[in-house]
Amino acid sequence: MNTTHEEQHLTTADLAGMATGDPNGREGANSAHPLFLDDVANDFRTRWSNIQTGFVDEPRQAVQQADELVAQAIKRLAEKFAEERNRLEQSWARGDQVNTEDLRVALQTYRSFFQRLLSV
Repeated sequence: MNTTHEEQHLTTADLAGMATGDPNGREGANSAHPLFLDDVANDFRTRWSNIQTGFVDEPRQAVQQADELVAQAIKRLAEKFAEERNRLEQSWARGDQVNTEDLRVALQTYRSFFQRLLSV
């Protein structure tokens, strides 16, 4: 598969359209933490359940809604990663030293998510 030069430099901030912040605060970056806050995950699960139930009467609409829900979940994940990246970049821009532990935790979060993406 060929990738363009632009795809090689794509960031989570690009995908999220540069997130402006999370009113729920920053989630822990520990790789053992879930990808979504409980209330967000529960909302996604409830919406998925409703989509599945609706398939019986409106299969085409259910598939369209499923596509929208997956797109929203992907967007939220990109926003979460962009927020973390933005936090680190703001520290660097202020001349602050970002400690190695913060960077290690950030890398673990990326690794965990990447492994989840590639899992079967």
